[in-house]
Amino acid sequence: MRASRELLAAFALAVLLDLAFLAVGFRTGHVVAKVLLMPLLAASAARAGAPRLLVAALLCGWGGDVLLLSAADPAFMAGMASFAAGHVCYLVLFRRVRRVRRQGPPHARARLLGLAYAAALVTLVALLWPDLPTGLRVPVAGYSALLTAMAYTAATRLGPAAALGGALFMVSDTLIATGVADWPQLPRPDFWIMLTYAAAQFLLVRGTLDARRAPATAYREVRSTTP
Repeated sequence: MRASRELLAAFALAVLLDLAFLAVGFRTGHVVAKVLLMPLLAASAARAGAPRLLVAALLCGWGGDVLLLSAADPAFMAGMASFAAGHVCYLVLFRRVRRVRRQGPPHARARLLGLAYAAALVTLVALLWPDLPTGLRVPVAGYSALLTAMAYTAATRLGPAAALGGALFMVSDTLIATGVADWPQLPRPDFWIMLTYAAAQFLLVRGTLDARRAPATAYREVRSTTP
């Protein structure tokens, strides 16, 4: 457990360094820090007993991180495919995590949440579609649907941490998509992309680990109150 905490501290340090490098425009430092992020988080999660699918999702994210360092169109497509594979890992994992009643929202609220996510997806794709390069329109729409499904599943199957993580992942990738569509950007857009992305991945890890511990904790509580 100590090793997991040390690796998590190293991840946090790498995030802070990456954001600092982006803030001052030091690209070489950003490249070095960025490629360390997901391996450190994956190693920390593995040491904490994370399921293999969680580690696989993080390593797919690492593959996407590396590929998106290139500005070439084939690298962008490959990076998007790597992230999509990570979302598939998350989806399968979240469906396997045993839902704890206090974490899962009521059915009516889950339906409203689903409608909200669907509306956000349709609105975003409709707005981006005319400004995206022709060859990216369908892949971006398909990727966005997969990302939205992952975020919705995190929100309905796990707790608040994973729900926020899924939402932040959507924000991060929306910032990337608006850049590809050549929309006006915030100052230092890569800073905000990496801030929301790193927070998203951390929260998805935390939410998954918390959900896995919850059933065992609940079982111990029941046993402790049984005569």
